[in-house]
Amino acid sequence: MAYLSEADHRRISDAVAAAEETTSGEIVTVLADRSDGYSDIALAWAAALAFLAMTILAWFGDWMLDLFDALAGGWNHEWTTPGILALFTALTIAIFLLVWLVQLWSPVKFALVPGKVKTARVRERAVDLFKVGADRRTVGRTGVVIYLSLRERRAEIVADAAINEMVPPETWGEAMTDMLDEIAEGRMADGIIAGVADVGAILSQHFPRAEDDRNELPDRLVEL
Repeated sequence: MAYLSEADHRRISDAVAAAEETTSGEIVTVLADRSDGYSDIALAWAAALAFLAMTILAWFGDWMLDLFDALAGGWNHEWTTPGILALFTALTIAIFLLVWLVQLWSPVKFALVPGKVKTARVRERAVDLFKVGADRRTVGRTGVVIYLSLRERRAEIVADAAINEMVPPETWGEAMTDMLDEIAEGRMADGIIAGVADVGAILSQHFPRAEDDRNELPDRLVEL
């Protein structure tokens, strides 16, 4: 699924090229729909609620059996231990499957993922993409990845070793703020462009462009 038009892609590529005119740093922009499928979190919720249901059934077993008798038409039914276990097991499995199926709808699944987990997974994905697309792929190890993950509503900036030695992580705060403010207003391309401009300005202070500098990484936006 493409989130941005070809015109927006060109604008972002032009912004990257413009930012790199004053620095030897190389900027890579990546836009992803999501950073993880969170199947483990969905399973955890399904198991937790199934276990909770099992506990409730154990505490209110007699009431539940009376309820089933009433639903059966009020006939006196002699519950055996195997029958009770089979009933409670079936209910537990049904609740597990129901919770799992509900989470197949993405809005519910992502709403149930804890914020800290989203942040960690986005960071992990950004680092993985940096290792593939920018890590040690420039002569001076001056690559930077600006990563935006839409479903989690989070962004990350990951820089190569030489940049990290000169630029503390908190320095990227303004770039993140400018980018996310634009995106929150529905201007996704403008947000990425703002982030690129800020990152370029920071890089130019510490890594001014040399006369023999060449473009080592693609300027285009990568959509995943």
